[in-house]
Amino acid sequence: MKIHEGYRDLKLRKPVVTLGIFDGVHLGHRKLLHDLISRAGDVGGESVVITFYPHPRMVLEKETASLFFLSTMDEKKKLLEKCGIDNLVIIEFTKELSRMKACDFVEEVLVKSIGTRHLVVGHDHHFGHRGEGDFETIRECAISMGFEVEQVRGLRASGEAISSSLIRNALITGKLSEANKWLGYDYYLQGSVVEGKKIGRLIGFPTANIKPLDLNKLIPGNGVYAVDTYLANKKHTGMLSIGSNPTINKDGGLRSVEVNIFNFEDDIYGREIEVVFRFRLRDEKKFKNTEELSRQMELDRENALRLLE
Repeated sequence: MKIHEGYRDLKLRKPVVTLGIFDGVHLGHRKLLHDLISRAGDVGGESVVITFYPHPRMVLEKETASLFFLSTMDEKKKLLEKCGIDNLVIIEFTKELSRMKACDFVEEVLVKSIGTRHLVVGHDHHFGHRGEGDFETIRECAISMGFEVEQVRGLRASGEAISSSLIRNALITGKLSEANKWLGYDYYLQGSVVEGKKIGRLIGFPTANIKPLDLNKLIPGNGVYAVDTYLANKKHTGMLSIGSNPTINKDGGLRSVEVNIFNFEDDIYGREIEVVFRFRLRDEKKFKNTEELSRQMELDRENALRLLE
């Protein structure tokens, strides 16, 4: 897959194009991308995905600290490459771009700069100033500018279309199995190992505190999870806790992400780590004392090993 930073001076062969944010590159996205690649093959052209960076909401909304997404740009690149896309075009999103009318964007970017021959859009796609560019608007533009446009129906689950917002909500509310099913892969988080209070070591379960590499990467809902961890591309199994540690921090504490890697004693402070969320074991719970917490963690460990094996 070729990655293009910006859309000018591209020399593409009969480009068949789609555009969007593609947060998570989930099964719904992949159905669209499959159709895109198939159409490009039919006309002897190249498949082209246009996306935007930073995320439009990061530019247009005043409060961004509470915005969380399924994938970083680096993760998105890898996921799209696995889909078999020929070209990824990353356009810088600015307030000026947000004010561009839909048909102006179609003419200036899709037609004059990229040379779009065929445009494939999702079932609920909108773009342009105030989202005015829906399928009907795009089709009218396409007729006047001499290219084809088609709309792909979305995949549905539980009575609604699979979407990034549906998956984000599932992760936040503890529905990990559903989120992973709709993603088409197990959700993962990359971070660096930072020093914590080392209380886990005192009760027999040393943990590595993880600081996400991207602060806008969504962290699943509080609870205990069975996970695979990767350090320098080497896989280890473990269990991970997300929450405020209510048994230890009786008056409340900051939310943290801590992983106990099974049969592992190396010093990994400062190293990068990836955790893959395989199963949700239970909700976060406040125990009477650390002894009761330790007994529960032993049960968690047994359950995690059983599930991961």
